[in-house]
Amino acid sequence: MEETHEEVELKKRLPRVGQVVRSKKFGTLWRVMEKREVWQHTADDPETGDPRMVPAIYLSYWKVREGVLPGVGKMMGFVYTLHDTTFETNWEIVQ
Repeated sequence: MEETHEEVELKKRLPRVGQVVRSKKFGTLWRVMEKREVWQHTADDPETGDPRMVPAIYLSYWKVREGVLPGVGKMMGFVYTLHDTTFETNWEIVQ
């Protein structure tokens, strides 16, 4: 069965645009500013050697700071697939 972008979003329980997440490592708050469907490279097919790609979701985050307008200041983004645990390991949804 082929994976879909919707599957990634639902199974990973990713936040929606506008929601705030907390970094588990630093305790800082970040707002989700953008969500995009992208394709992530994965290991080549072992039988044919052909390159493969899997559906993924790209989220960009803006660091929430008191008195600073959204989108001004530090921003970063990450790609999430069904085959990694980086969202669950590093973030928790606050609101």
